[in-house]
Amino acid sequence: MCALYWGKCLGPMRSRTFGSSLEMGEYVATTILGALTGKGRLRLCVPTGNSPLEVYRALARAYDTMPERFLGLNLVKLDEWAGLPKDHPASCEHYIRQELLDPLEIPADRYLGFDPNTPDPQGECARMESLLREDGPFDLCILGLGINGHVGLIEPSDFLDPFCQVSELSKETRAHKMLQGLDPKPRFGMTLGMRQVLASKKIILLVSGKGKETAYQELLKARVSPRLPISFLWLHPKVECLLSP
Repeated sequence: MCALYWGKCLGPMRSRTFGSSLEMGEYVATTILGALTGKGRLRLCVPTGNSPLEVYRALARAYDTMPERFLGLNLVKLDEWAGLPKDHPASCEHYIRQELLDPLEIPADRYLGFDPNTPDPQGECARMESLLREDGPFDLCILGLGINGHVGLIEPSDFLDPFCQVSELSKETRAHKMLQGLDPKPRFGMTLGMRQVLASKKIILLVSGKGKETAYQELLKARVSPRLPISFLWLHPKVECLLSP
C-alpha cells in the first residue's frame, strides 16, 4: 500500500509489484473478467503500447475458453495518432483491432474510437466528446505511463484541457516505438481528456518497461501539475498502480 497523499481528502494510491509483465497481464485480465461476471456489462477504456499487451493476450486466451463472458464488454480507445490510415501498422486503430477487437470478436456497436485518418481532427474530438457524454463514465480505465508523464496523448503543458483534444506531440512521444521507421512521423494526436479519465469508476495504471523511472519518481511526489499529466491521478479515489520490469 502506497502511503503517499496529496492534500487532506485523497485516499492512497494502491500499488503492487509483479515479477513480469506476463504476471501483471494475468492479474489485470482476471480483474476485468471478475468485473464482467459481477456487472454483466463493462465499459472499458483501453490504451495501446507495450504495457497493456500481456493484458490483452490474457483476455484473448480467456475468450477462447469462455466467449460468453465477453458479451457485455464495451471498449473505448484512449487515443490515436492523427493522419494515419486505419489499417496502417503504426495506428492505434490497427493495434486495437489486432489485439482486442478481432480476438474478442467485439462488434462495431460495442466499440468507440477516434478515426485516425479524419480530415477534421477537431471535429472528430467534438464527436467523441458528445458520444462519451451520452454513454456515461467508464467502469474501468487502463492507462500506461508515458516517459514524460503523459496520459494518453495529453502532453506536459502549462495548462490542461479537460476535454477530448487534438494534442501536439512532444519529442519524447514522437520517439515512441509504435512510430519507429515512420518518416515523417505524426505531429499531432487525438486523445480523451482528463475529464473522461478522472470520471472513471476505477483506474489501473501500468508501469513497465525501460525509461519510466523518472516519471514514476515524479508521480510518487504526489504533486499535481499539468507539467506531469499522470499526477492528476492523485485526484481520483480509486487508482491501482501496477509495476513490472
